[in-house]
Amino acid sequence: MNIIKMADEAPFQFLHSEVIQYIYKSEDSGGTENGRNITKLENMGFRVGLGLMERLTKDTARFKDELDVMKFICKDFWTCVFKKQIDNLRTNHQGIYVLQDNKFRLLGSLSAGKQYLEHAPKYLAFTCGLVRGALSSLGVRSLVTAEAAVMPACKFQVMIQKC
Repeated sequence: MNIIKMADEAPFQFLHSEVIQYIYKSEDSGGTENGRNITKLENMGFRVGLGLMERLTKDTARFKDELDVMKFICKDFWTCVFKKQIDNLRTNHQGIYVLQDNKFRLLGSLSAGKQYLEHAPKYLAFTCGLVRGALSSLGVRSLVTAEAAVMPACKFQVMIQKC
């Protein structure tokens, strides 16, 4: 059974890596181009997050508040995409949530050495968009950023934007 799970996630990880390579090879990766490439990856993730969340919640009752939405993201949504739940969810109860994944699968292809930390943003951008798109599908406007200080752990900060 573990072999089946590994086989399911391998194509997603491979596709993710290839998309990053394609975007970064298609344009010169200078300083301003790097920002555009990150934006492209986030926008791709956003579109995927919108569609995926629509399918996941089609038979789900409405959420009573944004904390319930974030719990759904951390449990059900994260499990659907990454085959595990978020390791830790924190909030200041004022619209800021921090989701911590101690073994983020999409950083697994990078070495744990500090010299590779500079590459982490391009491996996290798609997921930032994915979360933002999922939240948008539920009517929650947000800004999602990510950081990785020690590989393969990372934190996603979600700031809810009030209308």
